[in-house]
Amino acid sequence: MTAMTTFTVWKFDEPERAERAAYILKHAEAEGLVKVVDHAVVTWPYGAATPETHHENESSRRHTGWGAFWGVIVGGLFLVPIAGAAVGAGIGALVRATEGTGIDRDQLETIRTEITEGTSALFLVTDHGDLDRLGERLHGMHKRLIATNLTDGEREILLETFSGGNP
Repeated sequence: MTAMTTFTVWKFDEPERAERAAYILKHAEAEGLVKVVDHAVVTWPYGAATPETHHENESSRRHTGWGAFWGVIVGGLFLVPIAGAAVGAGIGALVRATEGTGIDRDQLETIRTEITEGTSALFLVTDHGDLDRLGERLHGMHKRLIATNLTDGEREILLETFSGGNP
């Protein structure tokens, strides 16, 4: 078991795949394979001007803060103007909003450029998990890790376990 609070963003090559992965993780959590602190799914269907965010806010108060966090991140990444200094200012505001989370400017910019029309992403905060068994569940889902607060060594283990991510 990995015992750390981890923030990851997984990109999927189809708009509905992140939702499918969230469903798989919910069942894995029920079986004790992972503790999902919170998650959000971003889907960007073909033909849509902007992506849609789906956040299942559980009735617990601890999830309220995450819902606001997802709103800031997703809104800031995809609803700010796309050109010029406004992008830099928008990313700068997000960097300040995510201070202390382990998410840096480069990761925010990667998320912004990687999630495009026809793709989806699973924004995930987990507390611990059985990586080997979770990797088996998500095998073949055509996913790629695009952001994480893990150290380089932890990231390599995660990518190796979930085979299909690119360092």
